[in-house]
Amino acid sequence: MKLKNVFPFILLLISFQSFTQIAPDTYYIQFTDKNNSPYSMDNPGEFLSQRAIDRRVNQGIDIVENDLPVNPEYLQGVVNAGATILNATKWLNGVTIYTESQTVVDDILTLPYVSIALKLVYKESDEEKSFFKNESFRTLDPGSFNNERSTSELNYGAAEDQIDQINGIPIHNLGYQGQGMIIAVLDGGFVGVEEHPVFDSLWTNDQILGTRDFVHPYDQDVFTESEHGKSVLSTIGANKPGQMIGTAPKASFWLLRSEDVMTENIIEEYNWISAAEFADSVGADVINSSLSYQDFDMSQWTHPYSDMDGNTAPATIGADLVTSKGILVCNSAGNSGSSSFPWNGAPADADSVFSIGAVDGNGYRASFSSIGPTADGRIKPAVMAKGQGTTVARGYSGIETGSGTSYSSPIIAGMSTCLWQANPTMKVMEIQEAIKQSASRADNPDNEYGWGIPDYMEAHAIMTSIENQMTENESVFVRTFPNPFSSELSVEIRTNKNVNVRFELYNVMGSLIFSENHKNSDISTVSPFKHQLTNLNGGIYFLKINANGSTVTKKIMKR
Repeated sequence: MKLKNVFPFILLLISFQSFTQIAPDTYYIQFTDKNNSPYSMDNPGEFLSQRAIDRRVNQGIDIVENDLPVNPEYLQGVVNAGATILNATKWLNGVTIYTESQTVVDDILTLPYVSIALKLVYKESDEEKSFFKNESFRTLDPGSFNNERSTSELNYGAAEDQIDQINGIPIHNLGYQGQGMIIAVLDGGFVGVEEHPVFDSLWTNDQILGTRDFVHPYDQDVFTESEHGKSVLSTIGANKPGQMIGTAPKASFWLLRSEDVMTENIIEEYNWISAAEFADSVGADVINSSLSYQDFDMSQWTHPYSDMDGNTAPATIGADLVTSKGILVCNSAGNSGSSSFPWNGAPADADSVFSIGAVDGNGYRASFSSIGPTADGRIKPAVMAKGQGTTVARGYSGIETGSGTSYSSPIIAGMSTCLWQANPTMKVMEIQEAIKQSASRADNPDNEYGWGIPDYMEAHAIMTSIENQMTENESVFVRTFPNPFSSELSVEIRTNKNVNVRFELYNVMGSLIFSENHKNSDISTVSPFKHQLTNLNGGIYFLKINANGSTVTKKIMKR
């Protein structure tokens, strides 16, 4: 993971003189430092929740200066000059403001802690904009839901295919459905989430932890303007058996509006950063962002392809920073695959963001799904999920199919949350790597499919396979061969004394199949389950070996 240098900003640094030609409205103010801050890295509980602190501790991440909030004296100075504060960003050490007076801008520029460059980030538009390009919907007939086919413990209704495609059902069957995990959904509005029956359990069980509006910070009602966030949320959190169940139906959620659906302006990238900072501070584990930035209402803000280098766009810088705090960021690759700009937009171009493309139910790439490479030659997207004909919630009670990478991304975000729940000691980039290595094109990734369609049970197997586990006080070396095996498996065991050894064989569902005990000398080779393995079905299994209290788990494969 590379941490980006956020200074100087490449995008649209505008001198003070240029503002005299443009009616003032909304600006980004860059502060020079965090000197004399009342906050201290030695007391992070003043600005981070305990969950956010624990996440850093668990992943070996230090509290650093960019974790400190913007100096409140600096913000007060901007207010005293006559500006209205919109959103501060501690990671970039700045603030977005609104003012109708050029005099206010002049006064702010005289403050000793404000840099000489200001950035115009917004110009009002009279037109309502649609930022979810190339997305479409089709009403589903509830009678068409196939509720008999599944062998799962959950009745997914119309959403089964999109979970089964990434082999997520076995993860759910193991009991990992998002319990104790927090997902932040960054979007443009959540109309209908309060009323739609697929979310009843979220409200009943207090799984909606809260909301925050970064577009209208003085209004704070995210259940207006757009239902896109509702459709996105449904692919993760829906829990209406027989109709629709999402990929993490028992997770908890923060609903954050960062996208202004009425315009397409670069201030939305700064809103995105502030929302991501908030998600970090309240202890989110995963962020889903079904948002993509490249083309804006005013052409001087539009990102050329050269900006898609993982270093330049503001949201990209913010996305790498939030990942550096130990949060998994799943982001739509974009819906521009058939356009003159077919590449991943920001922040999906970030090197540590999990960019998600779209396939149909047969696993073929949707033509609209944005492609790679990034401007600096990296493969994008990372992986694919169903984004064409995806089952989503619509209106106040409907279930429809929708198309767009907006829906493939949250499918991956939710299932990755369950995978992380099952493997809580893993770090964020280890989670990404295991998912990629489980995917259908892991041996030959490309810029249309990335690493392909993941297999979440295989990813779970990758992370739970512990090779040659040893401790300082007692050493146990285990080697299995051949692996994969056809009918007989041999296990070489080396211990520092004679011990009793117990072998246990589990299937990928976590169910115990066979067990037996052996006496072991300091070095011996045994063939456990010699007769039983002959009739075992082909597939992945886990061999657990316990030798005098020291345990080794091996992933094995029957041909």
